[in-house]
Amino acid sequence: MSKWLTQEWLDKSLELARDQPERPGSNVHLQYVVTDGPDGDIFYYWIVVDGRLSECRLGELADAEVTLTQTYDDAMAVQRGELDATAAFMQGRIKVAGDVGKLMALLPITTSPEFKTFTDAVNAITEF
Repeated sequence: MSKWLTQEWLDKSLELARDQPERPGSNVHLQYVVTDGPDGDIFYYWIVVDGRLSECRLGELADAEVTLTQTYDDAMAVQRGELDATAAFMQGRIKVAGDVGKLMALLPITTSPEFKTFTDAVNAITEF
């Protein structure tokens, strides 16, 4: 088990993402900001190349194309599947800055059965 929002958790998530299908042209640099956590705010990023997670690390990404900001509680609810990310966005619980078109282009990926299998596998190794 890996503690949620740690580098170990991100590393294991990247390993689990290796089996995701390639989706040419789905490329984005995503910055995540999780606020109000027990240890303060947490910054991490994902780099997606052709629909596959190629890098994820704690820290800030200088060339982020999209930044998603949400509270710790909402981020946990989304991760656990208790809160739909699209609904949270529509309710203003996830703030988006940057190229929203790039984010919307990821919807076919994040709503796919393969992505659901990936998130279930990540949750199975996550200590919340």
